[in-house]
Amino acid sequence: MARPKKKIRELRAIRVNVRMTVDEYLILSQNASTLGITIPDYIRKRVTGKTLPRKRILLEDRQLFIELGRIGNNINQLTKKVHLGMKHPPMLINQLAELKNILDMLKSNIVKSDCQAD
Repeated sequence: MARPKKKIRELRAIRVNVRMTVDEYLILSQNASTLGITIPDYIRKRVTGKTLPRKRILLEDRQLFIELGRIGNNINQLTKKVHLGMKHPPMLINQLAELKNILDMLKSNIVKSDCQAD
């Protein structure tokens, strides 16, 4: 089965050539690479007023954030059960609070180290 045809407004059929100085190109290239997107995507987003990513996150950090989010989700589920009055050991509330503080500290350290790398 063939791929469905795109509407005429969705095709990128028009090409725009822009002349710029070497310095302008270097700035453009650096801005795009800092955000982790290609130069054409950067230009499209800037021209159309779409939001740009705030900053580039390294793949390792992105995976760490995903895993921390999963851990946080599990902690939230346990916390919800505690608040609903389900059976729990008395120390569970303290352990959950401690885990939440540790996760918050890890996330803030990652963001701080990422900002300092820029």
